Amino acid sequence: MKKFKIFFVIIAAALFITSCEKDKTGPFLNETAAAPEITAPTTGTSFVFTEAIETQDLAKFTWTAPDYGFKAAVLYALEIDNAGNNFADAINVGSSTKPELTISVADFNMNVLTIGGIAGELGNYEIRVRSTINDSVPSLKSSVVALKITPYEKVILYPMLYVPGDHNGWDAANTATGIYSVKSNNVYEGYMWFKDATTGFKLLKVPAWEQDNTIGDPVSGGASGTLQIGNWGGNNITVNGGIGYYRIKANLPEKTYSWLKTTWGIIGPAQPGGWDNDFNMTYSVATDLWTATLNLTAGEMKFRANDGWTLNYGDDKADRKLDENGANIAVPSTGNYTVTLDGLPPLAVTLFFCHNARIHETH
Repeated sequence: MKKFKIFFVIIAAALFITSCEKDKTGPFLNETAAAPEITAPTTGTSFVFTEAIETQDLAKFTWTAPDYGFKAAVLYALEIDNAGNNFADAINVGSSTKPELTISVADFNMNVLTIGGIAGELGNYEIRVRSTINDSVPSLKSSVVALKITPYEKVILYPMLYVPGDHNGWDAANTATGIYSVKSNNVYEGYMWFKDATTGFKLLKVPAWEQDNTIGDPVSGGASGTLQIGNWGGNNITVNGGIGYYRIKANLPEKTYSWLKTTWGIIGPAQPGGWDNDFNMTYSVATDLWTATLNLTAGEMKFRANDGWTLNYGDDKADRKLDENGANIAVPSTGNYTVTLDGLPPLAVTLFFCHNARIHETH
């Protein structure tokens, strides 16, 4: 009997060793897998988009498939950004489970406008492909392909969160009060006027009250800075800064929000106060615009909030599309100007990063 038990243990141990050896046969991740590489279009390709061809498909984007060492379900994302920006502000053109993607001229044109393309002007852009199999494996990124693209003018429709609350009668479908994701990355920002000393509101992914698409504050009082997404959003978000014009920000991936009460002014040597004192602008509830009429000299100016530099806008491309912390804005000649700062949601091609400056010379 003892011999039988010893023999049985030896057999069990042998089976265990064999089992371990079989487990080592894979599949195993190829840690040196080559990234996908774009095969079409090639670097230097130029596109001129027009409204007449917007329903047509753009030339098919194709790339090589990486070898992960086993058959994997790969998700590819085609990304675009301005040339030389190192994809810091890249947006996703489209996704595919195959090493190819076809996109319409209209959709690609909208992507170019979204990252700041100027209608009718040739611009330099870069594309790349990112491949992903799961969250535990780092994504692979292709080499960059440079393209030259001339977009056409079109209203930009950015992803939007509706903002029903005390300010608009809790109207879930009100498109005049919303915040927008200008980079299509689920980070939203917008400006609106609150008419009461304290304002409560919630955020909606759709223009209706739906349990899973309602966003609020999980903490009673609505002042935690944390978002609750779904389950009716928990509590109302509360702004208690008084009557005024507010910037509202919501970061869905990080589940955070913030608000800032603002007044706006013009700063810089083109206006009488130079870089030391702002020329204050006036807000109109009726038009939802900040305006100022003043004498400007040929020179530079910027917009800034609350007489400080924490929040300011310039113009990096001299296209009258404002950029936060952007370059100084050039005033072409001396004259009497009416300067209009438009904080309405970015529903027009001339709007970028939520603000649009329009400068009109008056005589």
